[in-house]
Amino acid sequence: MELDFRVLDPRDATLDPDVVRGWVRGATRGFHLPLVDDDRADLYARRYAADSALMRGAWLPAGSFGAGPEPVATLASWPGEVNTGSGLVDVRMITDVTVSPAQRRQGLASRMIGDELADAARAGFPLAALTVTEGGIYRRFGFGPATFRARVEVDVSARFSVEHPDDVGLAQEGRVGRCVIMPPVEMWPVVDDVFRRWHTVTRGSVSRHAGYQDIATGAIDWETQKPVDTLRGAVHLDADDRPDGFVLWTHSGWENPVGVLTVTDMVALSSSASLGLWEFLAGIDLTQKVTSYVSPDDRLRWAVSDPRTVKQTALDDLLWLRVLDVPATLTSRPWYGDGEVLVGVRDRLGFTDGTWRVVVRDSDVEVTRTDAAAQVQADVSTLGSLVLGGVSVETLAVTGRLRGDATAVRRLASMADGGDVPYCATDF
Repeated sequence: MELDFRVLDPRDATLDPDVVRGWVRGATRGFHLPLVDDDRADLYARRYAADSALMRGAWLPAGSFGAGPEPVATLASWPGEVNTGSGLVDVRMITDVTVSPAQRRQGLASRMIGDELADAARAGFPLAALTVTEGGIYRRFGFGPATFRARVEVDVSARFSVEHPDDVGLAQEGRVGRCVIMPPVEMWPVVDDVFRRWHTVTRGSVSRHAGYQDIATGAIDWETQKPVDTLRGAVHLDADDRPDGFVLWTHSGWENPVGVLTVTDMVALSSSASLGLWEFLAGIDLTQKVTSYVSPDDRLRWAVSDPRTVKQTALDDLLWLRVLDVPATLTSRPWYGDGEVLVGVRDRLGFTDGTWRVVVRDSDVEVTRTDAAAQVQADVSTLGSLVLGGVSVETLAVTGRLRGDATAVRRLASMADGGDVPYCATDF
């Protein structure tokens, strides 16, 4: 059956609203979410329009049994930014990739992702990004896991105490700031401002889509598609009473003997703000345990008197990157040692296939295509994992994801490895 492939622009006032609503219902159906009504579907469309997003879909042909406004496959994308450690770089953000179980194994996802990547490359995006629900799918499209996040459970009973903040000078002067509880709906200007400031200085961070306002204010829960009336929030103020951090959370309720507080979003611009927010959370009544996602190198364990109060329960990938332009991507990230290496890239979609000469001198990098034989070889998905430095060259070499001359591998490691551990605090 020949399907009808279309790209919808929610900013187009001439679009049939029922078709846009059908697309939203098709996407939410793919993630087993509750059926959205017209008002909720229209909200989705407005948020996508605010992000200049495009909504790809495949529909059954008109007149065929089951045809209607809901597509059998979906994909959405919009322009965003990723912090590579050297600055903010344009990236095509991809989400809502779904295929109806009735149309599986017909190449729909391959076609739509391929079309999307081709459009992104033509538009000059050096990178594409997504987050995944299934880790075994997207390497074949050239995406590699680039950031990870740790899930922690923190025992905030009497055992919990912060022994000393990282900034001892501020602690000795007694200027470690304070927290103020606020309704999440009133916090949005602070949440937006603090995140934007954090995003500009945090390797691995990606810009947030317009729908984050609904999430941060409790207007909608993604899984239930309903407002969240249990969401609470607090802002951390620095020594001069300027916001430098925030936290949003829900609580299991006072009847639960465990007393579990779940952090839904927390961003801090300094170690003092981070520890101040943790002390605040630990002081909330009827709370025995706090769960949260943190950076893999989070310092809380080293700041508390009993490190066993901080238990890591999971380490998950979050941001996956796909390189579309090798020179633009590699020149946008930091480098840590001088050297030259010929890197061969295998890309079955053809965007980056070939051998690339990477030369670093005094932290400046030059990347050019060459016909010379490669000294190291990697799939483009491996290159995506290397962009942010979330994995070392040595790790990729010993696991076989990067192969080649041992001397060249060590040289590439001396050039590429280093810098901050990348961390992304944005789901999309």
